Amino acid sequence: MPDLRGELRENEPMAGHVSWRAGGPVARAYFPADLADLAEFLRRLRPDEPLLAIGLGSNLLVRDGGFDGTVVFTHGVLNVLRQEQDGTIYVEAGVASPKVARFTASLNLVGAEFLAGIPGTFGGALAMNAGCYGGEAWQLVERVLMLNRRGELIERRPEEFVVGYRHVGLRAVTDEIFAAAWLRLATGDAAAARTRIADLLEKRIASQPLDLPNAGSVFRNPPDDHAARLIEAAGLKGMAEGGARVSEKHANFVVNPGGMASAAAIESLIGRIQVEVRHRFGVELVREVRIVGDAA
Repeated sequence: MPDLRGELRENEPMAGHVSWRAGGPVARAYFPADLADLAEFLRRLRPDEPLLAIGLGSNLLVRDGGFDGTVVFTHGVLNVLRQEQDGTIYVEAGVASPKVARFTASLNLVGAEFLAGIPGTFGGALAMNAGCYGGEAWQLVERVLMLNRRGELIERRPEEFVVGYRHVGLRAVTDEIFAAAWLRLATGDAAAARTRIADLLEKRIASQPLDLPNAGSVFRNPPDDHAARLIEAAGLKGMAEGGARVSEKHANFVVNPGGMASAAAIESLIGRIQVEVRHRFGVELVREVRIVGDAA
């Protein structure tokens, strides 16, 4: 594709791009130069080409057979983060969520501290209404900037979306991806915000297996319960398959020590957890992580 400023790779291994450190290749991977370059790339892409946008790959597993389509990478590229004249915070999709927390706190703005506990990019946080410690991404959103397959940028309001627990969808069926958002936060105490961020990070380090490859919480919490409690109550902490293991530190995490497990082993272990919890408690655990591609 002449005149594009980004980099296009073929048969790109995904194990190095997802936090689980497992999975097969993608047929095509595009690393855009910036938002304008990504828009131009999408204008030239076949309309029927399977497309996946990822940031830090912290909530994704690509099956060992790979993904027969195109993946676009946003992290470190769609990285504009600024305060607008109207006081809103403009965040592009590739900005890491913890960076948003620190930036807003430095401006004496409060309400985004919980983002320090979300390991992915803000684009991913928008796509799944990511949250923790009592906060959710869409609580902050005033409007979003979408990018469609024709390379057109479209501003949309929150009321144009169905926003729920770990789920976001446009009310109208479209082919758009999140490019950026404008956030509205309240003015507050910067020192208190920084202290809260530090406390949340300390709590995260103490309670999650951050020293091992993982994809964060594997399952959504059922109504009025916690997936981790159910998994632990079923006696599944430490259960392993093919190098993948249910974390002893946090039962809703599946870890991949040394990156030795295949994507198939991780997916199989996830399925075994669902079967066991369903059998013991009659609860259907719903995956929070996204699994794409073909089996080997």
